[in-house]
Amino acid sequence: MKKCLLALLLLIFQTVVIAADAEINGVRSWTAPDRTRLVFDMSKTVDYKLTDFEGMNHISLRVVQSALKAELPAFESHGIIESIRSETREGDVLVSIGLHDDVKVKSFQLDPNGPYGHRLVVDLYANADDEQQAPAAATQTVVAASESPKKSAAGKSATGSSGKPVLTLQDVRGRDIIIAIDAGHGGEDSGAVGYRGTYEKKVVLQIAKKLKALVDAEPGMKGVLVRTGDYYIPLRKRMQIARKHRADFFVSIHADAFRDKRARGSSVFVLSNRGATSEAARWLAKRENQADLVGGVSLDDKDNVLASVLLDLSQAATMQVSHEVAQQTARNLGRIGKMHSRNVQKARFMVLKSPDIPSMLVETAFISNPEEEKKLRDPKHQQRIARAVLTGIRTYFNNSPPPGTWLASRDSVQPAGQYVIAPGDTLSAIATKHRVSLAQLKDINSLETNLIRVGQVLKIPGKS
Repeated sequence: MKKCLLALLLLIFQTVVIAADAEINGVRSWTAPDRTRLVFDMSKTVDYKLTDFEGMNHISLRVVQSALKAELPAFESHGIIESIRSETREGDVLVSIGLHDDVKVKSFQLDPNGPYGHRLVVDLYANADDEQQAPAAATQTVVAASESPKKSAAGKSATGSSGKPVLTLQDVRGRDIIIAIDAGHGGEDSGAVGYRGTYEKKVVLQIAKKLKALVDAEPGMKGVLVRTGDYYIPLRKRMQIARKHRADFFVSIHADAFRDKRARGSSVFVLSNRGATSEAARWLAKRENQADLVGGVSLDDKDNVLASVLLDLSQAATMQVSHEVAQQTARNLGRIGKMHSRNVQKARFMVLKSPDIPSMLVETAFISNPEEEKKLRDPKHQQRIARAVLTGIRTYFNNSPPPGTWLASRDSVQPAGQYVIAPGDTLSAIATKHRVSLAQLKDINSLETNLIRVGQVLKIPGKS
């Protein structure tokens, strides 16, 4: 009798162990413009089954031999997920997810990384493309070419007196220069964490938003946030978003970290030659399956030699622009704080690998340094960082505006022998642009210092 009882107890114990073989210790959700991500924090890698009931707005997740040790998140009614509930069946956790509409489902498991352990990830993609926007309506107003499109009513939707749509200022005088601003990390990817618990993903988004506001205030420029909230975007997807908006420049904002808390200072990175070479090879390998654009040219119908030449030319041009903007930015960051490296650094960062969009990555400070972490939390210092980055971008594009932009058209209508000072201009840059010496420029304009003001009209020596 005792033996039978002992065997029964052992059987019960084994069943309990099996039932609790894996634990779901947390359930988190992240909402992005194109998807909702569910993250299950697991005690180990698990067996699971995901079933999508097409046409029924419902999916189910079965985690084999597990136990739910956390509460399920609540969802707002306007999101992709309508409801979520769980139950235990035969030792398995069954999670039922009700949806507002049909979705595309992807799932995968992640190994422990940084502050996170094992994770089971379920991505729910909305079928509709939320990022598509209808073209803006045209407007009648036409202003002087020297006037900023931001300062006129020309950017507003309107019709002429006859009721017919008419041309926008951008149609007449050129488009805005588009700056794609990428806040690193996001969602379950927190990035580095500071001594006081500051998350990199939060401070870089705050800086990115401040930078966008500054860019939008610039005549002839417009900022686009790659990430607008606390959610993760795959690295290649960030490049795709920038390309979708036809960005002229891409800047990725980060905060550095190191095991030695004494490490400090800002750094600016551009793509290394080795990284460019490897990315070119990838693009060449994929050109038959997708029509990727390089400077507006599709590679899918080009032979190997021609496609390679097009890539080389595109990457050489973008890397040159990237380096010039990065140099200006590093110089400006050095004026507001210590530089970890005064020279522009080169690395193989994935977000810098677009052959057709010049780009740079800015490590704003070391969040692992308590003093710099405090500065990164300060809105005033965030604004100084954003302004330093803007100045680097603005200086380059004021001196070398892309053809067809408003900044380019502004230069084309300058009175002969004159130049009107624009935001971001410096006296030395104006002299270089017009191929005159700084001394000549100061002499003809009776300037005793290098100080200039926006709107000031300068005479250009030797021009008529």
